[in-house]
Amino acid sequence: MDRERLARLSIFAAVAHAGGFRAAARTLGMSPSAVSHAVAELEATLALRLLNRSTRSLALTDAGRALLGRVAPALGEIEAAVADACDSDAAPAGPVRVTLTPLSAHALFAPHLARFVETYPGITLDLVIDDRFVDTVAEGYDLGVRLGETLRPDMIATRIGGPLRMAAVASPAYLARHGQPRTLEDLAGHRCLHRRLSGGVYRWEVTRNGDDLVLDALPQTLIVNDDALLRRALCDGAGIGFAIESVMADELAAGRLVELFRDHCPPFPGFFIYHASRRQVRPAVRATIDFFVAANRGIGEGEH
Repeated sequence: MDRERLARLSIFAAVAHAGGFRAAARTLGMSPSAVSHAVAELEATLALRLLNRSTRSLALTDAGRALLGRVAPALGEIEAAVADACDSDAAPAGPVRVTLTPLSAHALFAPHLARFVETYPGITLDLVIDDRFVDTVAEGYDLGVRLGETLRPDMIATRIGGPLRMAAVASPAYLARHGQPRTLEDLAGHRCLHRRLSGGVYRWEVTRNGDDLVLDALPQTLIVNDDALLRRALCDGAGIGFAIESVMADELAAGRLVELFRDHCPPFPGFFIYHASRRQVRPAVRATIDFFVAANRGIGEGEH
């Protein structure tokens, strides 16, 4: 492959990851017109349209998405090899791009960011918050943090943080007006508040007598995609909700919310920090994994 084509492929990947020509140009230290010209030249050489352009948006075509999925890992390997060759004894440095859910970002990363930047001044940590599962390779991330149950088997995952627990909660005022449900079946007669994730409305998954049970016939009085909004509605007495217990910890401790059916909501492993390959993990990426796993130690660690 000639050098120009390799350079254009790298620019195309940067545009796809940044979501636009201007953002990619800032990252690459180029002008937007030069970036746009490089991508257009690549499309002409390959006789393929890689990007759909409009005045307000830019999106990958099917051909562009397929090419990025093959090219991004190779470019990452090249960057890792160069970084390792330059100075294997140097302090970890360079960009580390991480995709996190809102909860994992605020609970596992936010309390430790100041210490991280003091410890690793050479690392540029790029954190992107997103509820959906993200393919780190296809979308240009070095790392992701998600619940273990959502990870693909081929991901290299390390447990981060302690176990989590789901909780059915309601305000004392709501329970005083509508009565407290005594059995899981009683929930069908109550106002139920639900959390929407990118993949759909979160299911109320509980256990009974050691068996898993999904409460999939509950009223959907309110559906929201924001924890703060759900918390406010619950505290104001809108109904009974189902959420990760730690999200409602302050309200439970203060008595603004009451936990129901705790015996039906056992703990589960929680979050994992993951990446796509054991090969050529850059020092900056390894340092980021080790730092945040250690900062959130609470359960056994290990790669799977």
